[in-house]
Amino acid sequence: MTTPLERIESHPHESKRLIGIEYEHFLALVKLAEKRHLEKQAFIEKNKIRIVAKGGGRKPDMSVKQGICLCLIYLRQKPIFEILGLLFDVSKTKANDIFNYWIEILREILPASQIEEVSESEEKYQKLRQSLLEYELIVDSAEQPIERPVDYQEQKKYYSGKKKMHTLKNQFIVLPNGEDIVDVIVGKLGKTSDINLFRASRDKFDPKQKFLGDKAYKGDDAIATPHKKTKKTEIPELQKQENKELSSRRIGVEHLIGRIKIFKIASDRFHLAHNKYNRVIMSVCGLVRLRMNQVFLLGLNS
Repeated sequence: MTTPLERIESHPHESKRLIGIEYEHFLALVKLAEKRHLEKQAFIEKNKIRIVAKGGGRKPDMSVKQGICLCLIYLRQKPIFEILGLLFDVSKTKANDIFNYWIEILREILPASQIEEVSESEEKYQKLRQSLLEYELIVDSAEQPIERPVDYQEQKKYYSGKKKMHTLKNQFIVLPNGEDIVDVIVGKLGKTSDINLFRASRDKFDPKQKFLGDKAYKGDDAIATPHKKTKKTEIPELQKQENKELSSRRIGVEHLIGRIKIFKIASDRFHLAHNKYNRVIMSVCGLVRLRMNQVFLLGLNS
C-alpha cells in the first residue's frame, strides 16, 4: 500500500489537498522541524542519567519527514487514530504519541500571528503597533463544536445559546483582504460575547488603532460596524449601501477563517482533550500563514 508520504513525494501537486500546504512548504517545514527536534534530543541527552550505552535502545519508528506528514494528515483530514496508524504502519497508540510530539514542535516553530512573531522583542512589537495604524484591521470570531462534557456544571459552562451546542470560541484580527493574521485568541468559552472577547485583547494595540467588525461588535468606538435596524423602523437606503460597502471590506476575514477551516481539525467537532485545543488551533494558524507565505521559517538560511 502506498503511504501518504510516498503519494506526496510522487505527486507533489496533490500536497495541498492531502496535507493542507504546498510541497515546497512541506520540505521547508521538515527541515526546520528536524533542527528543533535535534536540539530537543541534544538537551535530553545532556541531562539524562545513562543506563544503556549511547546508540542502544529502540530505534525511532519513523523519520522526521514521516512524523511531520503524519501530523499534517491528521490536522488536514482528521482520521481516527486507528486509521492514521494503518496509513503509517504503526499502532493507534504510537500514532497518537507521534502526533502529540510533532504538533508541539510545529507550535514552537510556526508563529500563529504577527504579534506572536514579534513577542520576544519589545522594539519589534512597538514598531508593529505603529505600522498597523496604517490599516483598518478586521475582527471576527468563530465557534467550534466540542464533545459535550460529562459533568453538568461543565456542560453549562461550555454551552453556546447562539449555536445551541457546546463550543469554544476563537477571535481573529486580520489585515485588510485577509492578507495575514495580526492576532488570534483561541479556546474561549462559546458563550463569551464577541465584544467582551475583543475588549480583552484591545490593549495589545495602539489606542488609536481602528477596527472593522460585524453587528456583534456594536458598542465600541474603535470598531466600525453596520447600521442596525430597530423593531419599528427600517434602515434608510443610504445606510443599506453603507452596510454593503462595509461588508465588502469585511469579507477578507471570512476568507481567512475559511482557509483555517480547510484543516478539518479546526472545523469539525473537536474530539481531542480540551487542554490540547490551544496548541492545535494555533499550529493550524501558523500553517495557514505558511501557506500564504506570511511566516518566515527562522533558521532555514543559517
